[in-house]
Amino acid sequence: MTGITADGIEIDRFFEASPAEVFEAWTTPQHFARWFGGNTIEVPLDQLDFAPEIEGTWKATMVLPDGNTINWAGDFLEIVPNERFVFTLTDNPAEPERAAVVVTLAPAAEDGVDGTLIHFSQETPGFAPEQQAAALAGWQGFLDDLLPSQA
Repeated sequence: MTGITADGIEIDRFFEASPAEVFEAWTTPQHFARWFGGNTIEVPLDQLDFAPEIEGTWKATMVLPDGNTINWAGDFLEIVPNERFVFTLTDNPAEPERAAVVVTLAPAAEDGVDGTLIHFSQETPGFAPEQQAAALAGWQGFLDDLLPSQA
């Protein structure tokens, strides 16, 4: 399912890549910096603190095309290599509330092509419907750039 749910947003997406390749795109700093924000937003590596480990934290700065920035922060909650990645995020690091993001990966085939099915979900507490729609569209755009070979 891809869409808005009672608790947040969900996206199902197939990639022509192994679960290991997709997992690496989510958990390796240089890959994460390349796709997080999509192809029009920069996440400078020198402004990214992203080393996934349980109970670890992360921070990133997005530089928007107009030069404005968005600061992100979160925590790593669960890491099962090539299967599951759970973290939190907020674009207001001074506030303690963070939304959970769950990414599950499963080997799959589509039209006879082997690959990986991602199931992505993010909580959207307190979001208005238009904010949920914007978050859904944003993540869909990010995922468009997840793997360079499929961008």
